[in-house]
Amino acid sequence: MAATKPATAAPERTPVVILFAEARGFTRMSEILQPPVVLAQTCAFFALARAAVERQGGTVRNVLNDTLMASFAGGRHAQQAVQAAQEIQLEFAAVEDRWARDFGIRAAVAIGLHAGDAVIGAADEASGAPLIIGDSVSIAERLLHRARAGEFVLSKPVMDALAAGGFALDAEALPPLEIPRREPIGLYGVLRDTRLDFT
Repeated sequence: MAATKPATAAPERTPVVILFAEARGFTRMSEILQPPVVLAQTCAFFALARAAVERQGGTVRNVLNDTLMASFAGGRHAQQAVQAAQEIQLEFAAVEDRWARDFGIRAAVAIGLHAGDAVIGAADEASGAPLIIGDSVSIAERLLHRARAGEFVLSKPVMDALAAGGFALDAEALPPLEIPRREPIGLYGVLRDTRLDFT
């Protein structure tokens, strides 16, 4: 008897918050460390980030090089995404200390978050991972690159969703994201007291 494929959900367009988290400072040092050390330390970062995302009800969508992408959906998606970002940064402090002590590496996590619609579809046949496609993904990735090491940058739609849910976040207004032929997107940052001087 032939095995039947599991039923898959129909593709849908849904409001989400996209989170990108990147370990800054480790990748360029990976060229001088032994491969088992590189893999073990990178996996430790991904495990930490994945656990924070899943505790807050999010879904990890992709990991590549030193970057993790996740999505959050549902009524409290903005709050859950921000709480995951806060947990990642808090728990990475111990990793920062260990990498500095054991490998002489200065490292920190940078995070970008944006709220918008995305199309979530059935699993990609090659990887088995559900596809998530949309402008919100691209913008969140841009915000990741706006964030300095140890900080996270959020778009105004995330801040608006937090305010609507009664969740207070101490964030500083930043210069907006300018995209040709589009309205500027307001940005906010949760910044370190002492901004790190590496990216």
